[in-house]
Amino acid sequence: MKVLVTGAAGFIGYHTAAALLDRGDEVIGLDNLNAYYDVQLKEARLARLVGRNGFRFERMDLEDRSAVAGLFEGARPDRVVHLAAQAGVRYASENPHAYGGSNLTGFLNILEGCRHNKVGHLVYASSSSVYGASTAMPFSIHQNVDHPLSLYAATKKANELMAHAYAHLYGIPVTGLRFFTVYGPWGRPDMSLFLFTRRILAGEPIDVYNNGNHARDFTYIDDIVEGVVRTLDRPATPDPTWQSNAPNPGTSSAPYRLYNIGNNTPVELMYFISCIEAEVGRPARKNFLPLQPGDVPRTYADVDALVRDVGFRPSTPIEEGVRKFVAWYRDFYKA
Repeated sequence: MKVLVTGAAGFIGYHTAAALLDRGDEVIGLDNLNAYYDVQLKEARLARLVGRNGFRFERMDLEDRSAVAGLFEGARPDRVVHLAAQAGVRYASENPHAYGGSNLTGFLNILEGCRHNKVGHLVYASSSSVYGASTAMPFSIHQNVDHPLSLYAATKKANELMAHAYAHLYGIPVTGLRFFTVYGPWGRPDMSLFLFTRRILAGEPIDVYNNGNHARDFTYIDDIVEGVVRTLDRPATPDPTWQSNAPNPGTSSAPYRLYNIGNNTPVELMYFISCIEAEVGRPARKNFLPLQPGDVPRTYADVDALVRDVGFRPSTPIEEGVRKFVAWYRDFYKA
């Protein structure tokens, strides 16, 4: 297939593009290489894709309506994996307009491209943050998610609503994937594993929010990519059991689906830190801080729908994933 992958220089986008190339798909990678975090890391990821047979890169802002429309018209992708977005829960409090542009206007431009060019399936990144204030564990695609705790989460919920509208109005098969705390080699510098590893190696203290009383459903990057590719190969279809008098949030009478992709095994933050300490070979100096605005204390994914529909359950143990990340970090940064 010819697949458009947005955010191809990003963490998940890079790994997804590589996996699609590995199996013989043609990939058009789109990214604007913005400076939200280290551009050199993005360029290093991209350098591993450029030159590979079947890969072509387009540097572009999703908010550029005419450019995105022109890309769709010229490339005519069979399917789209939309992973580009302004990330970060805490950053949203300081730079809200960045989220409106990239996550809302940008997503609308992708939906319009799919609509006007008969794309066979759009798979897009949502987030576990949409569960917000809910404490009903594990988080299920069948539960209400109308209480986001951050603007980032609100934009991801908005994406799900926008996708449903396009699926209903134009029959575009769309699948939203709620990712749960993705980690692994080539990860983002603003995420905890990267931050903690760098600071522990440098002998600097680490900030431990909520006084360490967090738990996360950490999900290894290879498991995320496996879930993305498997759902891409299974275009969403209408749910024949869906009832308008008892609507199921996870499916629809339109070709619309939602899935959680999480490890289904929450890990306590202090144990997570201990895994990093074991791999780095030194203890962390911990600076305990209160819960930050927008943070969710605990995440836990119900992945039953993913297992039932696409036959996949993420399973990489946290110890193995952290070991692989620290090995990559030491090699890449010569640490």
